[in-house]
Amino acid sequence: MQRSVLYRFLLLMILSACGSTPAQHPTIISVPAETPAILAAEITPEAQNYPLLTAYQQAINQALTATPPVLTLSSLDSQQAMAQIVALNEPKLQGQFVDQIGTPFRNEVFGVVPVRESDIIEATAACLQVSCYRVEVYNFALNLTLAITVDVSNQKVIVVERLANSQPDIPEHLTAVAREIASNAIEVEQALGYKPTSDQALMANTKTALNATRCERSVHLCVAPTFVAGERALWAIVDLTDTRLVGVRWTNVGATGPAVTEKGMQNEAVLKYCDHTTRLERDGWAFDYMLTSSDGLRISDVSYQGKPLFKSAKLVDWHVNYSERDGFGYSDAVGCPYFSQAAVIAVEPPMIGEIRENNQVVGFQLVQEFWSELWPEPCNYYYEQAFYFYFDGRFRPAIASVGRGCGDDGTYRPVTRISLAETGTISAWDGTQWQAWKTEQLQGANTRQINPDGAEYRLDLANGESYTIATGRGQFDDGGRGDQAYVYATLDHPERDEGESDMVTIGPCCNTDANQGPEQFIDNPPENISNQPIVLWYVAQLKNDDTPGSQYCWAESVLRRGVYIPEEYPCWSGPLFQPARGK
Repeated sequence: MQRSVLYRFLLLMILSACGSTPAQHPTIISVPAETPAILAAEITPEAQNYPLLTAYQQAINQALTATPPVLTLSSLDSQQAMAQIVALNEPKLQGQFVDQIGTPFRNEVFGVVPVRESDIIEATAACLQVSCYRVEVYNFALNLTLAITVDVSNQKVIVVERLANSQPDIPEHLTAVAREIASNAIEVEQALGYKPTSDQALMANTKTALNATRCERSVHLCVAPTFVAGERALWAIVDLTDTRLVGVRWTNVGATGPAVTEKGMQNEAVLKYCDHTTRLERDGWAFDYMLTSSDGLRISDVSYQGKPLFKSAKLVDWHVNYSERDGFGYSDAVGCPYFSQAAVIAVEPPMIGEIRENNQVVGFQLVQEFWSELWPEPCNYYYEQAFYFYFDGRFRPAIASVGRGCGDDGTYRPVTRISLAETGTISAWDGTQWQAWKTEQLQGANTRQINPDGAEYRLDLANGESYTIATGRGQFDDGGRGDQAYVYATLDHPERDEGESDMVTIGPCCNTDANQGPEQFIDNPPENISNQPIVLWYVAQLKNDDTPGSQYCWAESVLRRGVYIPEEYPCWSGPLFQPARGK
């Protein structure tokens, strides 16, 4: 099963027609061979060298004495400003901004975004009729997020979600502060051999952690401005809770340089898919689809031959871990190019194409691409998300990384969330028969058994439909080498909103075990999920490879006909749902 690349060819033709010039390779700079992480010394920044940080600290001081003690966002339009005022003045929230004796926490508004149709849950159904915004407030002291849904039309708070151990995407002014801290650090200057400018830092808005540092232990809000020098990238990890550099670390990014992409791709053709759902009915399938703020492309109300199957399916996070030993990396969000802090954004509208097997059309696919603007330059990313709908009722949510990333020893862990439209029961093959999961649980690849039909799980829905589920093991003829996936089944709680609306980043970037975020929705004790509304979570584990002839989750930039074009080596993942035999 191969995707058509015609649209990408057309894009390159468009770029040529627009007069784009080949990308300029960065100057090759000699850097030391393998260099371990260097922890930064604590310093007192001099105000003249850190004007943005100085102004930010002054704003924090003022916010701590304000009522309520919250640093607000400026440069908002009238609707956003009203949402922020209503949220912060909600009487029931005042206790969230201070401790038990009234001492203020350091709170800051990170985002005020309109509530889209894809965000609406049972508790916020009123937002279908009125204008609603979501105000995201981050508490630095407790490392938690308050997601406050505000009905701006009636100036009232509808829902407040308290998300522990969660961090919203950071606003632009904090990105600028992180760049300033990194570019002024002596450790960065010594590592690079020169003093960089702040605009040379890439990926300054992506959250990260470096194991065995204060940042990782304290669970602070950290980001990773990254400087590319020749074939290597220098990570400068900045702790925005303490507003200081934590340390620096080199990774290898390979020998080839960048190609240029088109900045003008954030056009109306993309934006309309961020504002409204689109209905598609084709070949027995019917569903809505929409681009979310940070959960990729979301499909909802999915049915086949008139029978409801899924309430929704989407891509919640990309966890990208570099170095199994040191454990550092990114948590990437993908989504719309506006009213969103997604690190990697949609640059073209969703695309619909054929699925072919043995030269026969057997279904159709809905595909969305998310690019960093300078991909495949080092420390830029390109992700693809696809939903495959087959004429015979098969369904597959598929995801790929096309590199190139910030290192040649990365592991990608995309987090997919699928909620059922009907109550149902999930069973796992134990080697001889299907065993129903009576309570919430998770399972890794090492303990799974494969039944004679090639599936590991079975899903029996209340409407009489049954599906087997096969995890990716390299059998889908798409170049995939196996997902080694974690599968989680949790009870769907519409009243709690455990991810039905747009989610902030869940889980840390760099865990190498099952603690990828979905496990937090398994209650203690685990709840009954037999004949219940269920949410399935699927976390693949994809190791990149830049070995010539064996590239995987990787991309190169090569000179062809006088211009640089990308060579792609995607790593596809995702389970296959197949109607059970006899149904």
